[in-house]
Amino acid sequence: MNALNDEVQEGLAAAAAALSADPAVRGVIVWGGEKVFAAGADIKQMREMSYVDMVRRSGRLSECFTAVARIPVPTVAAIEGYALGGGCELALTCDFRVAASDAKLGQPEILLGLIPGAGGTQRLARLVGPARAKDLIFTGRMIDAAEAERIGLVDQIAEPGAALEAAKAKVAPFLTGPAVALRAAKEAIDRGLDGDLGTGLGIESMLFAGLFATKDREIGMTSFIENGPGKASFEGR
Repeated sequence: MNALNDEVQEGLAAAAAALSADPAVRGVIVWGGEKVFAAGADIKQMREMSYVDMVRRSGRLSECFTAVARIPVPTVAAIEGYALGGGCELALTCDFRVAASDAKLGQPEILLGLIPGAGGTQRLARLVGPARAKDLIFTGRMIDAAEAERIGLVDQIAEPGAALEAAKAKVAPFLTGPAVALRAAKEAIDRGLDGDLGTGLGIESMLFAGLFATKDREIGMTSFIENGPGKASFEGR
């Protein structure tokens, strides 16, 4: 069930660091397998932890998930089966979420006397709005893929067993796009959401100007003038 114990958390962080450092990586898919994305935390492990234990671990838990969120290229979560608790939070770290029609998503931590601890209260509210986030977090209820798509938690629904292929199709257009501009767009949106409008506009202006130093900007503008929009062959630099 891909229980998100300490070992798996650290593995996700290590994988995210490696992918972020590799200039050949142009897109990333997070996939839990054919049967389940991730059914949540390792409850047996957590039950034995004290307040002091969790004080020491909770910050690192957040850091591991943030490492996935900060992968600088487009990311897609391919969801089969359950994406609950930490599994849902992991999906929230991605730019897009593709779910099989029979998938189930939710933040059931309240049923354990807890709240989400790996970004759920923050990323979910930013994605679907505070009222819908409170509904899911306060009740702990599971929702199906259709409702998840309706509220904006899921971007696309696939047939059962086809989430990975749908995610590949979702990420494919970005693999040959202007890599530096895509990274800049992701950074501008994500960092802008963390502050006020003025700060976000400042980040956007800085990144926008910086793209004038790229080869892809030259290629894109020249192609637009000579051949019309959408026909450039970018080099990723």
